[in-house]
Amino acid sequence: MSATTAANETQTRAAVGGSLHRQHLWALRGSYTALSVFVIMFLLPPFYMLMTSLKTSAEISAEKGNPWVAQSPTLSNYVELMTTTKFALYFFNSTWVTLLTVMISMTIAILAAFSLSRMGFKGSQTIATGVFLTYLVPPSLLFLPLFQIVGAMHLIDTTWVLVLLFPTLAVPFCTWIMIGYFGSIPKELDEAALIDGATYMQILFKIFIPVAFPGIIAATIFAFTVGWGAFLYPLAFLYRGDQLVLTVGIVSELIRGDVFAWGKIMAACVTAALPPILIYTFLMDYYIAGLTAGATKG
Repeated sequence: MSATTAANETQTRAAVGGSLHRQHLWALRGSYTALSVFVIMFLLPPFYMLMTSLKTSAEISAEKGNPWVAQSPTLSNYVELMTTTKFALYFFNSTWVTLLTVMISMTIAILAAFSLSRMGFKGSQTIATGVFLTYLVPPSLLFLPLFQIVGAMHLIDTTWVLVLLFPTLAVPFCTWIMIGYFGSIPKELDEAALIDGATYMQILFKIFIPVAFPGIIAATIFAFTVGWGAFLYPLAFLYRGDQLVLTVGIVSELIRGDVFAWGKIMAACVTAALPPILIYTFLMDYYIAGLTAGATKG
């Protein structure tokens, strides 16, 4: 009787184990299938953009042919983009505006996050919550008040208006990330430093910034993305050609009425996408670590 019972238990365990194994295989296959579909859908637009940038105007407008492959690849669109348009000027404007945006945003975010997370003054938690809530306000709602403010400062139609406004988009999220990272550092470190006579600024630069480096990288990449890819504010506040940045300059110069210079447009988009791609490629590990820590420890 015991032998029969043991055999039945063995068969039951084998059946359950086989069922779980099949479920695991189906789940794994489903996950890989969904991931493959997502990757293909994500890569199709940039691949099409690259292929179109390598085509001639005649090939782009041709009714026949494979739209996904350049039959006779050429760099003429890139050459014309650099020689016959103001793309280089737009690229320069975007570069220095973005660099200043990153510097200003990170300076404010680091100082604000350190004071809100470590100094513990009355109302610090309320202020920290308020800072994050400002990130949830749609930028489109701020156009009218911001237009009046920068108009009174005589900054409309200058790239300096973007240097002033872009940090308002980046600072709340960057501060939130840094609050989470600074909050994860043991308080014994700064308490011991204060006992040894260190100032808060010394504690910040010698302890917190080195320890929170992944969080700083994550916040920096976010601020860079805001400055490099913003479209609404440049469209609303810039008009002159020599003041435009990439996002608006590409549209304003390469689209004339209903005539689209698709070859040069795609070449401009590919070139403009290179800096973010390179930054994310080399700093992806820091970015993921910083966002994860800031989200779970904040």
